[in-house]
Amino acid sequence: MKKTALIMFSILFGNMVLAQKYSSKTGKVTFEASVPLFEDVFAQDNSNTVILNSDTGEMASVSIVKNFKFKVKLMEEHFNESYAETAKYPKTTFKGKVLNFDKTKLTANPQKYTIQGTLNFHGVDKPVSSAATIYAKDDKIYMQGNFVAKPADFKVTIPKMVMKKVAENVNVEYSYTLAKQ
Repeated sequence: MKKTALIMFSILFGNMVLAQKYSSKTGKVTFEASVPLFEDVFAQDNSNTVILNSDTGEMASVSIVKNFKFKVKLMEEHFNESYAETAKYPKTTFKGKVLNFDKTKLTANPQKYTIQGTLNFHGVDKPVSSAATIYAKDDKIYMQGNFVAKPADFKVTIPKMVMKKVAENVNVEYSYTLAKQ
């Protein structure tokens, strides 16, 4: 699996070879699709890999979909087998850019940025725009943000018997501590 991630990164980040890069292999990504009065639909991946070109603001990330952990194992099993179809679509990727990014202007005070790019999930590419806060401290870059995704946009079919238990809008949050490579 590590070899697959390494190959994926060389494809996604080939143009970043000579740039000043920051990265993390322990990024946290969560998603929540809970509906009031029903069981929480919440999952977290603590091993999202992300890389940032601090010269240009280009960034990319990859998650192995099976790494998303749920409180309820049965929910996790259904997510992997029926919704995300992880045997067929084992990873989700994002490739984009932090708009107006200038590393020289980063301070310990969080600043607001917009990140735009393409999210690939379940074999479908969709444009995504995310509000993020970014700051620098102790030679690291910290990035936190969120966006909303719709399962229907990624051709994820929710069975009618559980449709009312899963939100139409999935809230996705991420948190990265990026170190210089």
